[in-house]
Amino acid sequence: MIDCLFIGMNDVDFDNYVEMIELMGKNSGAYQDVDLAFIESGGKKYRALDILSTFQDKTGVKRLYHNLDFLWPTIIYLGNYIQKRGFTFDYINLFQLEKHTLKEKLLKEDILTIAITTTLYISAEPILEIIAFIKKYNSKVKIIVGGPFIFNISESMENKAFKSLLNYMGADLYVINSEGEAALVNSLNALKNGSDLNKVPNIAYKNGKEIIITEKYKEKNSIEENCIEYGIFPKSDIGEFLSLRTAKSCPFHCAYCSFPKRANKYEYLSVEMIEKELDKIRELGTVSLVTFIDDTFNVPKGRFKEILRMMIRNKYRFKWNSYYRCDHGDDEIIELMKEAGCLGVFLGVESGSDFILEKMNKTSRNKDFRRFIPLLKNAGIITHANLIVGFPGETTDTFKETVELIEDTEPDFFRAQMWYADPITPIWEKKDEYNIQNKGFNWSHYTMDNQTAYRLINEIFLSIKNSIWLPQYGFELWSVFYLLQKGMTLEQIKRFLKGYNQIMKILLINPPPRKKKLFAKILTVYKNPT
Repeated sequence: MIDCLFIGMNDVDFDNYVEMIELMGKNSGAYQDVDLAFIESGGKKYRALDILSTFQDKTGVKRLYHNLDFLWPTIIYLGNYIQKRGFTFDYINLFQLEKHTLKEKLLKEDILTIAITTTLYISAEPILEIIAFIKKYNSKVKIIVGGPFIFNISESMENKAFKSLLNYMGADLYVINSEGEAALVNSLNALKNGSDLNKVPNIAYKNGKEIIITEKYKEKNSIEENCIEYGIFPKSDIGEFLSLRTAKSCPFHCAYCSFPKRANKYEYLSVEMIEKELDKIRELGTVSLVTFIDDTFNVPKGRFKEILRMMIRNKYRFKWNSYYRCDHGDDEIIELMKEAGCLGVFLGVESGSDFILEKMNKTSRNKDFRRFIPLLKNAGIITHANLIVGFPGETTDTFKETVELIEDTEPDFFRAQMWYADPITPIWEKKDEYNIQNKGFNWSHYTMDNQTAYRLINEIFLSIKNSIWLPQYGFELWSVFYLLQKGMTLEQIKRFLKGYNQIMKILLINPPPRKKKLFAKILTVYKNPT
């Protein structure tokens, strides 16, 4: 028997997703958030990587490029966690691409539970699709849902509404905790042995038509005691790309971010433990790119320098990328990063205005970005500046400071996203002070509303000349590193994105019918962008 079959990511059908969002109205914040992400041709919506997948290489072969071309990190971690505690596991990595395999497992294999992970979901739709598919082919297996989506809605909804949603979703059991690994193991143990689920903390389970929520406490699972053993996975499944976590939580408390609130105290692996992890990855012999997924990989600064020197000493052949905080760097760190094989960094710039950065409770300032973005670029490290537009206090003047920062420092890539009014973020404690009305993408506050923010996002998309916009949905900074490892040059990637963005600008300034065939134009600008 398989004790637990994990299902990784459900990258829902993009056409259906856009149609669902469109029902909210094209003026809704949710639709505007996705509007710059696709081009429609022949009735189908194409994201940037979808378009790239339509091209042929020199041999006439088309490649499928997608952002999920790796083994889902949650599967690697949870598989290790439960196996160390005596349970067996299997997995489906990508639901949309592996439905046939999942169907075969549901029909032919003896499976106790299926655990659906929810790391990147912001709505229930991807979960509902998976649950319906499972029930179609196997009515006996117990379905467990856990992860950030479940925890976040438990924090933001009233108890009655929360129970109603869980009932509607239709799973048998839900893990409700910011971590939840122990709750999963305890649930597996109870289901396997027929013991009382009511004695398992941090879960909700279905009892007839009723949802029972058990006692809650904050789990704390040691990162050092749960390091990964990659040997339990086939090398063919691990492939070229791996994500590595060297820390938990975040030592900072940005006002727009809920992560520190739902996570435990910031803790991190020692340099010696990281070295052991990287040695294991080298021994696999397949990995060419490691992504450090810590929110604050270069904090504290002294530890980061030790990590870099260790990587240089060991001469690892894989490249790596990470998040990077400009206010916790120096000239020596940049040189060490270059020598250690850093391919690029994600910079949470958020704003070019010190006034807004202070409102956000950010420790970085405009001067930090102006100093370190050019230094990173001069070292050959790819830079992406991520921006938030519309945070309480934002005005057209503060926005102009952001535009000037991007134009002056010229990061390789940038993206501006609308502020999301999330009730479980610290800024919500000042909701009345800032006159924040409504939530999600449809908000207003004392200095701006979402429609103004959307107009400013369009403005920065159209106006920036010295940096390249990364399309929202389906093309991330990781996509750049991915395509580099697949054989494209940085110049080719930039040329493609410039061409894609030119078409989006045509659509934005003078919108033609979305169904108009545009691939000939895309190919023209791809080959010779201006």
